[in-house]
Order: sequence, then C-alpha cells, then structure tokens
Amino acid sequence: MDGIHDLGGRQGYGRVRYTLDAKAFHAPWEVRANALYAGAVRLGLFNMDEYRHAIERMAPLHYLAASYYERSLTSLLTLCVEKGVLTREELEQRAQGAVPLASPSAPGRANLPGRERFAVGDRVRVRLDAVPGHMRLPGYIRGKTGVVVGESPAYPFPDAHAHAVEAQDEPTYDVRFRSEDLWPGSSDAALIHVGVFQSYLERTEPPPGA
Repeated sequence: MDGIHDLGGRQGYGRVRYTLDAKAFHAPWEVRANALYAGAVRLGLFNMDEYRHAIERMAPLHYLAASYYERSLTSLLTLCVEKGVLTREELEQRAQGAVPLASPSAPGRANLPGRERFAVGDRVRVRLDAVPGHMRLPGYIRGKTGVVVGESPAYPFPDAHAHAVEAQDEPTYDVRFRSEDLWPGSSDAALIHVGVFQSYLERTEPPPGA
C-alpha cells in the first residue's frame, strides 16, 4: 500500500535527524513493548509482515508523531484486537483513556502469475504495482530500470504473508540502480542497491548501444 510510511527517496522533509551512538531504549516501557511484540511473534500470534502492515495502517498524523516504539506498540495492540486476544474496550479501560489503533486491513494478493527467474546481469524493470494491502516495494523504484547483481534465498511473499493468503516463497533480487535514473537532475552520481521480490520485476531489453 502507498502510505506515509514509505518516505524513502522523497524530498521536502528536511535533514534526517540522528544521534551518534544512540541508546536502543530510552524508557522502561520501550523495553516492555519490544519484549511483548517479540514474544507475540515467537508464539505465532502474528508474523513480521502482519506486524509491518499494522504500522503502515496507522493514521498519517499518528505515524509521524509517534516514536519507533509507539509504532511498535500500536501494531501489537491492533493485531491483538483483530485476532481476538483482547478488546479495544479492555485496552481503554486499562489505559483509562482512548487507545489509537491502526485502520482496518485491505485484501492481499498471491504471487504474480508467470513470474520469471532472473540471472546476474539481466536488465529488469520494477512493475508499476500499487496494491491496497501490504507490499515491500519502495515507491521510489517503481517503474525504474536496473541490473540484477545477486539473488537471495526464497522468503515468504509479503503481499500474501501479511494477509494469510496462500502463496509460494520467492527470492529477492539485488538490483542495482543508477541514482540519476531514480532522481533525474536531483542527485549526485551513485549506485543504489535494493532487494526486490521476484513478483515485482519484469525483464526489459538492454538500452540501445549497450
């Protein structure tokens, strides 16, 4: 899905703020929230693609205002309510106030029919896919062309895995893009590598003279 979470490669948000040698946790509740989410995954309550998708479904203003662990906690609570572990009313009674949850999920999808295998050196184009459910396709590479430089082992296909849709595992391909192709006239020359699932790619012909 397209949402406020997909900020990679976008302009106009100012400098990225960061702290050198920052601590992983800044308060005891963050440790507890992280432990609860990790425990839920280990118990099989939900998988990582479901977890990511619940964060994607947060209201944009809530997402932007929330810290990393607030987003994690929102995802955890949303999935616990959706899976019947507890109710929103129980949460709000315990919190003594409103508990913001993510919006409802949309349908997922299975693997792309007739998807191809690629080899190192193949020139590929990222499909112009836009789906209402979960996907792991960064918006800034959509429709762009690059070269395959590696292949990973197969993983659960996220578009299906986040929605309990039956699908085959897929490899991701390490695709190398030129920064000038991703952001024409707006970047220094560089090579950008992105892991791209098989269903997101299609073969393309080499450029003239290549």
